Amino acid sequence: MTAPPAGRGVTMTPSRRGTGAHRARWPAGTDAQDAADRATPPFSVVLGTDYAGKSAALRELAGRAGGVRIVSADDELLGPGHSLITRLRRGLVGDVMPALHHHYSADFMLTMLQTAVLHLRDGITRGPADAPVLVDSYYYKMLAKCRLTGLDEHPLFDWWRSFPQPRQVVFLEVSAETAWRRCGEGRDLNPLEHYGEHGDRASFERFQADLNEALREEVRSLPVSFIGERDRVSTVAREIREVLGVHEPV
Repeated sequence: MTAPPAGRGVTMTPSRRGTGAHRARWPAGTDAQDAADRATPPFSVVLGTDYAGKSAALRELAGRAGGVRIVSADDELLGPGHSLITRLRRGLVGDVMPALHHHYSADFMLTMLQTAVLHLRDGITRGPADAPVLVDSYYYKMLAKCRLTGLDEHPLFDWWRSFPQPRQVVFLEVSAETAWRRCGEGRDLNPLEHYGEHGDRASFERFQADLNEALREEVRSLPVSFIGERDRVSTVAREIREVLGVHEPV
């Protein structure tokens, strides 16, 4: 990662190592992976690039009666007992990223990112086991984004990739045009959504194209169901429920 000027956001540059090279997860059948999988109920992960509508779909699903248990680090989907996750995320984006390499190290930033993923891992085993569990994209997305910045050689990633794997992934697709419109044509971007110092359309689209490739690479060994761009959030939610095998309430 290139150090940004003082007082500015994280400068994102493509990793020289490319998106295809990364450390393998612990192979299935090892004692460590088998023990983790046995202790974790079956779950699925919703995935996609930025502004694909994942959070909106999760909120829609969470608002429906029964059927799917949502595990998320999004503010609107966190319970009152997990307000710390909200404060950590705000501190990461508002304090740590703008001062990265000046007042905070990359190790410190990765440690804060790790808290969100740990929250998801722990949340999978928390709650009733009588409904399908759907986990938000942070389970893989932060891994992929760190790969794009060349930070994935950190020892944390060996542990991260040892986490239990889902039975399937639901991948939401979005066009570059729609994603750019949804981010307010760059106004709402954060430093982990584009390359370079300034989030113009070209740097955003290049980063999202690479992110798309990196995400697919992360889940290449898992069953993946793709849902194309839809006009209505309710349609996306319905299609996710169908993938999960959950019938709409009558």
